[in-house]
Amino acid sequence: MFHSRHWYIPALALAAVAVLFYGDGATGQQRAKRAERAAAAKLDPTVRANAERLLAEGVQTFRYDTFGSEDFWGGQVKLHQAIQGEKFGGVGPGVSPKQALELGLKVDMEAVPPNVAAAIKAGRVDLNDPANTLLLLKANAVVGVTGFFNPDGKSLKAVGIQCALCHSTVDNAFAAGIGRRLDGWPNRDLNIGAIVASAPDLSAFVNALQVDEATVKKVLTSWGPGKFDAELNLDGKAFRPDGKPAATLNPPAFGLAGVNNHTWTGSWGTVSYWNAYVGNLEMHGKGTFYDPRLDNADKYPVAARTKQGHKKDGEDRISGKLAALHFYQLSLPTPQPPEGAFDPRAAAAGEKLFADKARCATCHVPPLFTEPGWNLHTPEEIGIDDFQAKRAPDDRYRTAPLRALWDMKQIHKGGFYHDGRFATLKDVVDHYNGHFALNLTEQEKRELIEYLKSL
Repeated sequence: MFHSRHWYIPALALAAVAVLFYGDGATGQQRAKRAERAAAAKLDPTVRANAERLLAEGVQTFRYDTFGSEDFWGGQVKLHQAIQGEKFGGVGPGVSPKQALELGLKVDMEAVPPNVAAAIKAGRVDLNDPANTLLLLKANAVVGVTGFFNPDGKSLKAVGIQCALCHSTVDNAFAAGIGRRLDGWPNRDLNIGAIVASAPDLSAFVNALQVDEATVKKVLTSWGPGKFDAELNLDGKAFRPDGKPAATLNPPAFGLAGVNNHTWTGSWGTVSYWNAYVGNLEMHGKGTFYDPRLDNADKYPVAARTKQGHKKDGEDRISGKLAALHFYQLSLPTPQPPEGAFDPRAAAAGEKLFADKARCATCHVPPLFTEPGWNLHTPEEIGIDDFQAKRAPDDRYRTAPLRALWDMKQIHKGGFYHDGRFATLKDVVDHYNGHFALNLTEQEKRELIEYLKSL
């Protein structure tokens, strides 16, 4: 008995040590999942409740909050008058649903009243009638735009805009441009410049930029679908030295958790900074914004003259919503590639090239696929011109976090890089193959591209 018990106790101890050091047969991934589940079970209820509150408030802000921007887009620019047309007290012919869709505006099919949806399906709704645009606005079905109606409920008194205008699209489940919302997906169809140029009163832009109205319209209409110039209001540089528009592509707003500098050009700040910047200076909402770097009259003459780095409205409808908005945006996952989007065997070979011969992982560090830390580089380092970089505070470009590269129909429609200069992934690979003298073979390029499409 003594001998048996003496053997049994060390055996248990050895078994425990073996499990501790060598595992229980589970893979590292399986053990990590167990740890995640265990941690979730122990999550403080107050922490869980706070996270759920922030998510709920964040989605509401992202999709529906205008931040009071209707005072600018309605009260000053009078964009609503061009939308509804003279028949409803506005100006011109108005904007029909068909024209709105052609301008890249999207419709949330889940907000369309069932009887209206059925009538559209049956062809009983005249999509050439601006009255039906008002109907969609009244149903709050136009993604990123809110209509504010007069007491009679028949005509608009203003419109306001939301984050979702540029950073959401739809899955086209109902029809082209009409479907379920895809938050964080860039709207690469939206011709925001043409929409703004149609407004009856552009004096706010004329006065800020100190140019005539014809020049303002020329600049706005030069942008084209999927592009916006978020720095025109700072430096007044409407065109690049080569004569092309200075506008950049609307970027994805998903998969940014863990990413530091996240705009096309560097050191503007975190996601929360950019939300404050856009909410105040681009959407023209009511709030508070501070950035003394914009006092640099040499670099940012328009911002310095108009004191945009020291904005403090009497009412602040932005600052209190930045935390929840940030939380929701950082919770938006990267869309996963559908089956058949890439060749798995070639992608496996491409992954090795990515980490080794192609040297991609030097900057695009997995799993963030950008540098953990100061993810910025000079134009010379990446082998392109410095125009857009020079508009940023530190004259650098961001290492783009590689996200959903498999999709060229919506997410990356219009090309790669800030201005879409590379139409395809092959163009990007060819550029770096030459710039860094990588000597990739054509087969290696194909394998690398298949791996990129898997991200």
